[in-house]
Amino acid sequence: MGANDNRTVTIAAIARLAGVSVPTVSRVINGRSDVAPQTRQRVEELLSRHGYRRRPPSMRASSGLVDLVFNDLDSPWAVEIIRGVEDVAHAAGVGTVVSAIHRRTSSAKQWLDNIRTRSTEGVIFVTSTLEPPQQAELRRLNIPVVIVDPAGVPSQDAPTIGATNWAGSLRATEYLIGLGHRRIGFIAGLPQLMCSRARMDGYRAALEAAGLPIDDRLIQPGNFYHEAGFAGGARLLALADPPTAIFASSDQMALGVYEAVRQRGLRMPGDISVVGFDDLPEVRWCSPPLTTVRQPLAQMGMLAARTVLRLAKGEKVESPRVELATELVIRDSAAPPKV
Repeated sequence: MGANDNRTVTIAAIARLAGVSVPTVSRVINGRSDVAPQTRQRVEELLSRHGYRRRPPSMRASSGLVDLVFNDLDSPWAVEIIRGVEDVAHAAGVGTVVSAIHRRTSSAKQWLDNIRTRSTEGVIFVTSTLEPPQQAELRRLNIPVVIVDPAGVPSQDAPTIGATNWAGSLRATEYLIGLGHRRIGFIAGLPQLMCSRARMDGYRAALEAAGLPIDDRLIQPGNFYHEAGFAGGARLLALADPPTAIFASSDQMALGVYEAVRQRGLRMPGDISVVGFDDLPEVRWCSPPLTTVRQPLAQMGMLAARTVLRLAKGEKVESPRVELATELVIRDSAAPPKV
C-alpha cells in the first residue's frame, strides 16, 4: 500500500496490516480501553502512516438516530420494547427508527442498504441477528450493535440484554407443583432463541427437583403466538390423561390456551390451570386474569438503548451479557387441581 492509497484506506486494510481483527481496529479508533497497549500502538502507527481520516466524535452524535430492528412487529411485547427504547432515546435527544426484517434475507439486505445511506448512533436487534457478512458490514461502518434476546449463540462482539428466563420458568413450574399439580403441560417458544431454551430448561429442572417424570407428550412446540398456544393447548387437552395445568412460555400462547379451554367447555382454574410468561398489559384484564412471569420488557429496551448510546460514544461496557430479574405475578388463572 503506497502513499497514493491513503485516501481510500479502510479499517479492514489496516486490520490486515496490523494482523488483528476489524473490531480491534474499530475499538482503537473509538478510543476504547479494552485493547492491549502494544496492539493499540501498532494500529495507531498504521492509521497515521496511511492517512486514515477518523470521523470526529461529533459526527456520530449528530446523526440523532438509533435503529431498532425486529423480526416481526405483530406482537404486543414489541411495543413494550419500543416504549423502553423510546424513553431513553427521547431523553438523550435521539430519534428511533423501527424496522422489521421478517426473517427474510432480502429484507435484511434492504435494511442494510438503507443503513449505508444515513448515519446512525447504533443498532439494537431484538430476537434477530444478521448473517456474518452483514455483521461484518456493520463493523466496517463502525456502527455499534446491542442484541436483546439473541438467537443462537450470541456474538462476543456485541453486548446482549435478556431476562432471567430459566429462573422465571423454574418459579412458575414450582408454583404449579406447590398447588398440587403433577401433570403440567408446557408449550415452548421458538427453539433457536436462547430465551426459549432457558424457559424449557427451567420447566424441566423444576419437575426433576420435585421428583416428577418428564413426559414428552406434555411438551408441545410453539412460537410465542396465539395460534401456537391454541393448537398446543388443544392437543394437550385431547390427551387420554390430560394435564391439570398448562404453562405457556408466552402470554400470547397462554391466551391461545384460554380459547382451547373455552372450546372444550372447560373452566379456569376449576378444570385446568394456566400460567403464562411476559406479563403483557392486557393479561390482567382477561377472564380470569392471568398468572404469569413478569419479564421487564420496557426496562430491557431502556438498558439496550443506554448501552448502544454508550458504545456510540466509545465508552466501555462493563458486562457483555446482562439479565434483568423476572417475577411471578399471581392472579386468578391457577388453583389446586380437582381431586
